[in-house]
Amino acid sequence: MNQILLFNPKSSINKYRIPNSILNIAASVEGKYGWIIVDGNCEADPLVKIENYLQNQGVKYLGFTVMPGPQLRQAITIAKVVKAKYPHTKMIWGGYFPSNQPNAVLYSGYVDFIINGPGDHAFPALIDALENGTPYEFIKNLIYKAEDGRIHKTPKEDLIDQDGLPSLPYDKLAAFYPIPKFLGKTYLGEKTLAYHSSIGCPFTCSFCAVVPIYEARWKAKSAQKVYEDVKYIKDKWGADAIEFHDNNFFVSEKRAVEFARLIKPENMTWWGMARIDTMHKFKDSSLKAIRESGCKIIFFGAESGNNTILEQMDKGGTQTGEQIIEFAARLKKFDIIPEYSFVLGTPAPTQQQVQAQIDFEIDFIKKVKAVNPKTEIVIYTYSPVPTEGSELYKQVLASGFRFPETLEDWISPAWESFDLRKNPLTPWLTPEMIDKIRNFETVLNGVYPTVTDIRLNWLKRKAIKLVAGLRYKIDIYHYPYEIKLLQKVWRYRQPEIQGF
Repeated sequence: MNQILLFNPKSSINKYRIPNSILNIAASVEGKYGWIIVDGNCEADPLVKIENYLQNQGVKYLGFTVMPGPQLRQAITIAKVVKAKYPHTKMIWGGYFPSNQPNAVLYSGYVDFIINGPGDHAFPALIDALENGTPYEFIKNLIYKAEDGRIHKTPKEDLIDQDGLPSLPYDKLAAFYPIPKFLGKTYLGEKTLAYHSSIGCPFTCSFCAVVPIYEARWKAKSAQKVYEDVKYIKDKWGADAIEFHDNNFFVSEKRAVEFARLIKPENMTWWGMARIDTMHKFKDSSLKAIRESGCKIIFFGAESGNNTILEQMDKGGTQTGEQIIEFAARLKKFDIIPEYSFVLGTPAPTQQQVQAQIDFEIDFIKKVKAVNPKTEIVIYTYSPVPTEGSELYKQVLASGFRFPETLEDWISPAWESFDLRKNPLTPWLTPEMIDKIRNFETVLNGVYPTVTDIRLNWLKRKAIKLVAGLRYKIDIYHYPYEIKLLQKVWRYRQPEIQGF
């Protein structure tokens, strides 16, 4: 029987998490096709392991999950080698990158199909079609290169009821890698579990890569199902903390509170992502229950304190700059740390307007910190995503910005930095503007080192705060080399790149 090899390319250094995306695909073919998992985070040289399986295990199909950034380099390098040496194999990619950049991926010559969104039905249906020589043109959530050379996208499938999906095969994953290896030590706990409890997001922010894939749709597992899964891993392998990697965990107040009630007796700490305008509507009793259940920190896309910029980003909902500050103050009362991300450097007609936006956001961030000093601040430089049709995307194209046309171009050093939203390569941002953003970030992280850096003891925190404090107070951000040196020596953790 032809086997399926599922590959999770390396995403970060020394950070192991359960590879939920490919484990979801494994669950979709479990009992029908044999499958193998290779995790690039756990292998010194995953290509060696992959080739061994190709030579000895009858592997015909390879499924790669590919996010922008670090995963892309390893995915491209290995896919090219595999396709050149084993041309009979079928290469199938899923994840945000191929779904948003299908032309570059499929015209590369070494990727055959893209799963465009959830693959729970699409992936096994495609394997069935390839195995039986039957048409695959009507399988939903598929992108492929047609015989005439043009890229063809099939219609999107309605989001599937998540409770009806098969349970993830954790026990079979353990045959490839010990599960405790995936339960890392973080700010949250000694053995932190990564978990997806929902897919999609009901909003249409024009800067977000989730939007083209899920088209403002959201579907979640029930609180009971999430609790059962988490408790299984806790009881069997000792997990004591949870990172919910949902795009928006807190869409439903009722579901969030019910989960909080269920998980509270387990004494686990947890983290998730939310929208400010959504959670600001939660009752005080709900926020209290969520905190008492072990939720210590919640990530929010604040994006901007400028209401005009929020409108430009098509943030949707009811979020305003005033609300961002008000909510930070509100969470302080419940001892929940808000983790706010801001996007600096959005496009504008003139460089003066771009600079004014950057200066406004720096001042606004300082106001947030004054209201709630525990607020974690994550700063990104605006990087375009192809949400075609949005006004913001039209502005991006009009400015002269273009994405790479070939897959190899995406792994040049400059574009890798683009994927991490550090060096956007956008024509409206000058080097001086980027330097100001980065230098302010350096000083800010000196005065307020992230609480998630568990290696930074109180003495180091006090020392770096002392060094950066004067700069922050008098708004001097140029050439903060003394702070950068300390951060480099102490290997300061950057949550926007490394997570917890």
